[in-house]
Amino acid sequence: MRRDAGVQEDLIAVWSEIPRSPGHAFYDRLQKLLRDAGFDAFVEDLCKPYYAAKMGAPSLPPGRYFRMHMVGYFEGIDSERGIAWRCADSFSLRDFLRLSSREKVPDHS
Repeated sequence: MRRDAGVQEDLIAVWSEIPRSPGHAFYDRLQKLLRDAGFDAFVEDLCKPYYAAKMGAPSLPPGRYFRMHMVGYFEGIDSERGIAWRCADSFSLRDFLRLSSREKVPDHS
C-alpha cells in the first residue's frame, strides 16, 4: 500500500460551528419575557435579605433557581433531582437557565 504525500488536517469541532436545533419555542419565548421584564434583577433584590454574605458554598443565582423550578412546574417534575437531570439533558433548557456550554447544571444539594 502506498500513502499520498498529503497531510490530513486536524479534526477539531468548534462549539460555535456545530449546528444547533432551533430549541424549544416555549422556553425561548418565556426567556424573552423574563429578560424584558428584568426578572433576574427583581428576584435578586427580593431575595437579598435571605442570602448570607459569606457562608458555605457559593449560592445559586436566584434567577436560575426560580427558572429551574419553572421547568419542574411546566414539565410535571416534582423532585429537585429530576429537575436537575432534565435540565442537564437538554441544550434548550441549558440556554433557558443561562448556562454556558462548560457550566454544570446545579444539583439538588
